[in-house]
Amino acid sequence: MSPRIRHPYLDHPGPIPFAHRGGAADGLENTAAQFHRAVEAGYRYIETDVHATSDGKLVAFHDATLDRVTDGAGRIADLPWEDVRQARVAGKEPVPLFEELLETFPDVRWNVDVKAEPALHPLLNLIGRLDAWDRVCVGSFSEARVFRAQRLAGPRLATSYGTKGVLGLRLRSYGIPAALRDSAIAAQVPESQSGVPVVDRRFVRAAHARGLQVHVWTVNEPDRMHRLLDLGVDGIMTDHIDTLRRVLEDRGTWV
Repeated sequence: MSPRIRHPYLDHPGPIPFAHRGGAADGLENTAAQFHRAVEAGYRYIETDVHATSDGKLVAFHDATLDRVTDGAGRIADLPWEDVRQARVAGKEPVPLFEELLETFPDVRWNVDVKAEPALHPLLNLIGRLDAWDRVCVGSFSEARVFRAQRLAGPRLATSYGTKGVLGLRLRSYGIPAALRDSAIAAQVPESQSGVPVVDRRFVRAAHARGLQVHVWTVNEPDRMHRLLDLGVDGIMTDHIDTLRRVLEDRGTWV
């Protein structure tokens, strides 16, 4: 049984489908065009990432550099927004400002991976200015970064565990004492790490016992989706948004 809702961000009937980077399988990850496609497909939860430009603009982008997915080059942290805005993902779509995404998609809830420390304060300031506390969950591999976010924003900010918190929860699932941050609302984890399973029935039970949801990334195959849903996970992040929708429709849990 899923835990009770600890934050308005999680107010969704049934397992939560997340469009990972908007649905990265189409090659237009983290673009307004791809986010539009996900919303048109019925998604109301979208996973993205943020970096800050050299002049403090917050952009939705995964990598530290423009090189892999755009026709531009260079580290985002070293470039002003005027330069970053010229780059095109897959040679087609511009890099979006996260502020514009919050305004363009008022019904979407965003799962935001804060990729670098300079993006943290601009993100919290933006959430506060737009009063979007119920629409954003902040995560990071860095437990310290998420802890700082929570300390600055308080309980109005939804956060997930970083790597240290996930490890602590995994240890707890084996009955081994481990310190855990009480303010998180979810454990967002890979199905396995370096060949070692992370998500099993014991892990899900341990999370639910602490009132945490379990969201698994990045799952693209239907059989894996079904297996995880059978374990009782509360959300799945996928690049293949049409596949996940079909799986949830087959199970009668697509909302």
